Amino acid sequence: MGDIAKDLTSGTIGGAAQLIVGHPFDTIKVKLQSQPTPLPGQPPKYAGAIDAVKQTISAEGSRGLYKGMGAPLATVAAFNAVLFTVRGQMEALLRSEPGAALTVSQQVVCGAGAGVAVSFLACPTELIKCRLQAQSALATSGSAGLAVKYGGPMDVARHVLRSEGGMRGLFKGLVPTLAREVPGNAAMFGVYEALKQYMAGGSDTSKLGRGSLIIAGGLAGASFWFSVYPTDVVKSVIQVDDYKNPKYTGSINAFRRILASEGVKGLYKGFGPAMARSVPANAACFLAYEVTRSSLG
Repeated sequence: MGDIAKDLTSGTIGGAAQLIVGHPFDTIKVKLQSQPTPLPGQPPKYAGAIDAVKQTISAEGSRGLYKGMGAPLATVAAFNAVLFTVRGQMEALLRSEPGAALTVSQQVVCGAGAGVAVSFLACPTELIKCRLQAQSALATSGSAGLAVKYGGPMDVARHVLRSEGGMRGLFKGLVPTLAREVPGNAAMFGVYEALKQYMAGGSDTSKLGRGSLIIAGGLAGASFWFSVYPTDVVKSVIQVDDYKNPKYTGSINAFRRILASEGVKGLYKGFGPAMARSVPANAACFLAYEVTRSSLG
């Protein structure tokens, strides 16, 4: 099996592990991000992450925490295959000789390149996911256009293609997606390599145990969100914004309006669930990737 096939297979398995572990956290993150701004003197729909979990389970059952997983599950193979394969091919280009270890700086470059590639898969997938996750919160806001109910991922895709500008509608939010994925993956793969080299005491990290890989993967995932979280908030509100009566004219406008109406705190809505998700989900992803890659030789 060639290196590309190994990365495709390992990335797919890693992505599946990440999705299964992390999706409930992601659902709560999006609900907190996309809940309407309360009127003066009124409390927000969700008092916090725990309240969002309680309300979701009460209204939709535990299945509500996995709402919208169909879209990422259907594309997780492609997404993670592209991420790890592009990273692997960039590693091959940057190596001075076959098998040579890369520096942390080179891994940062590899991560950024992989981030560009996956953005074009992440944007339509996350638009569908965010619409499904957010609709129960948005439906109670009383805003025009938010009464649309989606029956599932394909229903969202059909609605967008039919009523929101065709294929262009599925790529709504591409700019903030790129602004999240490029620096986020650069940070994640850089931190992952730096931690592995630190724990290994040098550039040869092949002998690290699973515990070390779990720690490195979990902290690397946390670094992703630390570096780009406000961009993710902007992406989410852009993607769930009403097409016919948009609240925001673009990413910069969304950033400014959130900052003006809610302050810096508004740019970190859902940060707790995102961080709670990132550590176990990425620990599972990197461990599954490394174990699978090693077993394939």
